[in-house]
Amino acid sequence: MRRVRRKGVNKEKVFGCDLLEHLTTSNQEIPLVLRSCSEFVEQHGIVDGIYRLSGVSSNIQKLRGEFESDGSPDLNKDVYLQDIHCVSSLCKAYFRELPNPLLTYQLYDKFAEAVAIQLEEERLVKIKDVLKELPDPHYRTLEFLMRHLVRMASYSSETNMHARNLAIVWAPNLLRWAVRLSVFYICFVT
Repeated sequence: MRRVRRKGVNKEKVFGCDLLEHLTTSNQEIPLVLRSCSEFVEQHGIVDGIYRLSGVSSNIQKLRGEFESDGSPDLNKDVYLQDIHCVSSLCKAYFRELPNPLLTYQLYDKFAEAVAIQLEEERLVKIKDVLKELPDPHYRTLEFLMRHLVRMASYSSETNMHARNLAIVWAPNLLRWAVRLSVFYICFVT
């Protein structure tokens, strides 16, 4: 049976869907939500507190609905240009709602073990080794996101979002509870 797709109607689930499933269904290398939102933020979001401040809830829900129904909404609408933080909030929400986080449950123990290493050089080597074990879709998505966040960190004088601030804001969306606590413990106590 052939699937008929009407223009403007996207039947694939976007939010709360397994990353591999979503990318396979949408025939994308990385999530369109990430690509669209990051490009918009880089173009229009060099503002104070980007990724730290939340957008208006109703605007976030409207944008979410457009991604769910249209696939690729027009982010240059006045509503999004006037509430840039709703776009950055939605991007974080996409990752927070993944049933298996970007840094997967399967690698949870290995990440916890890696961040517990005291010597920074050894810790970084171990973390890189664990990252290499990520499934390809997770690795590609993480690589794209990290490149975006590095670009955003370069605007820290305008956004007040230095690399450490971006890490603090993004960690809860990419890792789950206990590993995240370990990362923060090592960052702030040692």
